Amino acid sequence: MQITIDPNSGFCFGVVYAIQMAEDELDNSGQLYCLGDIVHNNMEVERLRSKGLEIIDHERLKTLRDCKVLIRAHGEPPETYKIALENNIELIDASCPVVLKLQNRVRTSFDEVLKNEGQVVIYGEIGHAEVNGLVGQTHGKAIIVRNEEDLDQIDFSKPVYFFSQTTKSTKGFENMKKLLEDRAEKAAEDEVRDEYLTANDTVCRQVSNREPQLRKFAAIHDVIVFVSGKKSSNGKVLYEVCRSVNPRSYFVSDVPEIDPAWFENAASVGICGATSTPMWLMKKTQDHIAAFDKSLA
Repeated sequence: MQITIDPNSGFCFGVVYAIQMAEDELDNSGQLYCLGDIVHNNMEVERLRSKGLEIIDHERLKTLRDCKVLIRAHGEPPETYKIALENNIELIDASCPVVLKLQNRVRTSFDEVLKNEGQVVIYGEIGHAEVNGLVGQTHGKAIIVRNEEDLDQIDFSKPVYFFSQTTKSTKGFENMKKLLEDRAEKAAEDEVRDEYLTANDTVCRQVSNREPQLRKFAAIHDVIVFVSGKKSSNGKVLYEVCRSVNPRSYFVSDVPEIDPAWFENAASVGICGATSTPMWLMKKTQDHIAAFDKSLA
């Protein structure tokens, strides 16, 4: 079998930046707290844990004092910075610049909301770290939507400012935008008023551009092995992209999950992953699959 790793897969620049900041501090001090998993990949988290990284939650953060805490690429709500200031915690802020820009746009829109009784609506996953940070910019008042049913929470007689979690799919965002437009248009006709929907496409292009690249990659291989942590929102989206093109696509978090039967009559295997999947893990997967074929030593 020919086994190829997708050169476009692997960490996005935001994750690379966060991990580099963590490793620099660990090399200097050998110990660092991180607020939540630094990346949604258990294998990479364990690698960094072995170097001295300790994962904490927000409750633990409240008990810490006089130490250093890393903020991961997903960003944090304002409350986190307030706690750090009160507890003399030095924050190593590795928030992704794309996420920080989105937080600022949401915060600015919320200022408008306060003036005109509007609503900030975010297309994203409830409980996701990035979404928590975005909702925090609105003092917890933003409405999170994932599907058409969730739109029932919105009052379309009032202005709507619509944003997306950066790692959602472009197709998903456009579908949700269309649903919002249809409801806003109907409300405008019923109440004879102007259009009240402001839609902002805030999907990260480094993530969304991987979709067409993955479609091409999945189409040229007999079997696709998609490597990702199960917590990765981006991983779930990109895996579905692969599976839509190639039904012989399989999702794994680590090599023990690989079934040799997947590769029967396969001449080529493609290995790819999420923006949270380290290249070393995809290389490990490649080596593991190659062991099935004695000729690929």
